[in-house]
Amino acid sequence: MEFMTGIREKETVDLAAVTAESMEGKTVKIEGTIHTIRDMGEVAFVILRRRDGLLQCVYEEGKSGFDRKGLKEAACVEAEGIIRKEERAPHGVELRLTGLKVLSEPAAPLPLAISKWKLNTSLEAKLNMRSISLRNIRERAKFRIQEGIVRGFRDFLYSQGFTEIHTPKIGAKGAEGGSNLFRLDYFHHPAVLAQSPQFYKQMMVGVFDRVFETGPVFRAEKHNTKRHLNEYTSLDFEMGYIDSFEDIMAMETGFLQYMLALLEREYAPELKILDITLPKADKIPAVRFDEAKQLASEKYGHKIRNPYDLEPEEEVLIGRYFQEEYGSDFVFVTHYPSKKRPFYAMDDPADPKFTLSFDLLYKGLEITTGGQRIHDYQMLLDKIAARGMTEEGMEQYLDTFKYGMPPHGGLGIGLERLTMKLAGEDNVRETTLFPRDLSRLDP
Repeated sequence: MEFMTGIREKETVDLAAVTAESMEGKTVKIEGTIHTIRDMGEVAFVILRRRDGLLQCVYEEGKSGFDRKGLKEAACVEAEGIIRKEERAPHGVELRLTGLKVLSEPAAPLPLAISKWKLNTSLEAKLNMRSISLRNIRERAKFRIQEGIVRGFRDFLYSQGFTEIHTPKIGAKGAEGGSNLFRLDYFHHPAVLAQSPQFYKQMMVGVFDRVFETGPVFRAEKHNTKRHLNEYTSLDFEMGYIDSFEDIMAMETGFLQYMLALLEREYAPELKILDITLPKADKIPAVRFDEAKQLASEKYGHKIRNPYDLEPEEEVLIGRYFQEEYGSDFVFVTHYPSKKRPFYAMDDPADPKFTLSFDLLYKGLEITTGGQRIHDYQMLLDKIAARGMTEEGMEQYLDTFKYGMPPHGGLGIGLERLTMKLAGEDNVRETTLFPRDLSRLDP
């Protein structure tokens, strides 16, 4: 009988060990995938790809102890060799091969030239062969940056006393209302895919005070643009005992500062690969919705066509204005009109035509929607009635408020949009692992 007692130590090392100063001249074993082979005659450079980067291995005919003619790109191998310094190699070191064991071989040649610095192919081709295209170092780096964003979100909110929750993605009613719902049959009962975790996270404020979630949301919108997806990942939080909706904006600002510092500190290789210059978030301007529209209109001659919402072009112009005037890539646009916000948004007591809500624009694109929520039971009922809505399907949500709730608010951040803007891409599908849109259901 055998017992598991913890992580097993392996003979093989990782890239960090290979690149350590003290390892010069030592013999090691390391596993990886052959990223590319550059044949120079009696010498060949075998580049290994690992989760933590590339390692240059040097094959020398008659010295390396194996015949390299059988090696193929995309083969998974265990390489053994002596570590030598080499400034021209990735990480400044290379492995002089003394042996190599093939762990698995590809059954066919790679359909994409993933070893090229930039994939010379269309977005459609990259998405159709996603698991292959992401083996390209630059393509993969985008999702390491995305990991850093989520990691920063979690770590920062844990440090602020938030509890992580996980809410259902199948429900009886949509939180946002409207027609952009994916409807399905749930054991002969009508159901919908969640537009957001809004109802649940509000309900949990009455339990934990501060909650957050990272998870998928679904919008049945027939948009075919570079900024829309039908399934995306939302970074949500909700917090109680707030003094105003500005507390939510301040918390998001704190998250952005923490996340950007984390990327700079621990994701420097990916930032370099993608040539990303991180924005500053030390102070973010906030401007009222109506004032923002007027500023963009006056400075850039843009005609205001929709007084109740921001058009994409207006978002771009507002972002441009605050970059030019204040040097900020971020801007909070506050006090959106009530008719364009959900029923649970708190109206501004000074002018009920507007709400105590906001969007955060980053480089001219909305990446966050948030604000203060109605916490008074009767006020919620009155607003539902005023909008001609029914309470059906919201009974348990409303009961939460019947039995007392603190002043609270929260937000949702579009992960793929934020990643897209950080990475300098112009299509959100570039920073979505497996996009779901009007025409794509696979892979």
